[in-house]
Amino acid sequence: MTTTDLTLSPSAAQRIQAIGAKEGRAVMLRVAVEGGGCSGFQYQFDLVDEIQPDDLKVECDGSAALVDVISLALLKGSVIDYVDELAGAEFRIRNPNAKSSCGCGVSFSI
Repeated sequence: MTTTDLTLSPSAAQRIQAIGAKEGRAVMLRVAVEGGGCSGFQYQFDLVDEIQPDDLKVECDGSAALVDVISLALLKGSVIDYVDELAGAEFRIRNPNAKSSCGCGVSFSI
């Protein structure tokens, strides 16, 4: 699998840059899939400044997201997005592999 199997949206890229500017350092968004949540799997987001040896890097407009190979298998074809809505602002995964997800969008099943 290549990093073209996962896309970082321009709005997510802008948000990562804004967070880095606020913190005064370059940051990357680490995305992982873990077992748990109300639907079987859940997304985990973290801000990091180092790439791990098993990370794959996805870039857009000068920003980067990192994902490990195991998580990438569950995220194939997904878009990492950032939405700012009345209910709140958050990073969100649009995952075509998810058969169902919980109401909050953090967990999903395949």
